[in-house]
Amino acid sequence: MKYVTPSEIIEYLYCPRFIYFMNCLKISQHEDKRYLVMKGRKIHEQKALINREYLRKKIGCIDKKIDVYMSSESLRLVGRIDEVLFFEKDSAAPLDYKYAEYREHVFKTHLIQQTCYALLIEEIFRKSVDKAFIVYVRSNNKLKELIISKKIKDQTIKLIDEIFDILNIDYFPKGTSSKNRCLDCTYRNICVK
Repeated sequence: MKYVTPSEIIEYLYCPRFIYFMNCLKISQHEDKRYLVMKGRKIHEQKALINREYLRKKIGCIDKKIDVYMSSESLRLVGRIDEVLFFEKDSAAPLDYKYAEYREHVFKTHLIQQTCYALLIEEIFRKSVDKAFIVYVRSNNKLKELIISKKIKDQTIKLIDEIFDILNIDYFPKGTSSKNRCLDCTYRNICVK
């Protein structure tokens, strides 16, 4: 059984051809050379420096699990969640640390990633998930709550289905409609524009 990660879903949203190049043709991105990706990875090593307990109390968390790896055969989804927070009334929520600045709105990619985690938590822990939290490290650890609706859960499952359509028949999807994304793309030299 093949699984996708939240990162692959985000890459699919950026440009569907990422999935084709990475998974069908097995051409890696060499993303480890990109500065922000490296900083993002490093922040996960340093996040213990902020006062986690304060954040958890602020949002009413009664228990937590840290650095949780989860997979679901039925969702065809796998991911590692920074924290799974548990609340009263049998509910839970993912909490993710982003090495990013908060820009007065939450990016769709962040919402989709948190929705992936919400779906995994619901299945694995059998808890309802209707919210998620992101800590924006470069904005002085700003904590942002996201609403995880049934609509966004359904949209995320549809994205997973679309990705598996590409994987199952090795078809070359249309590229992004935003050609500005092509300028910094790892695959720009081999992609038919």
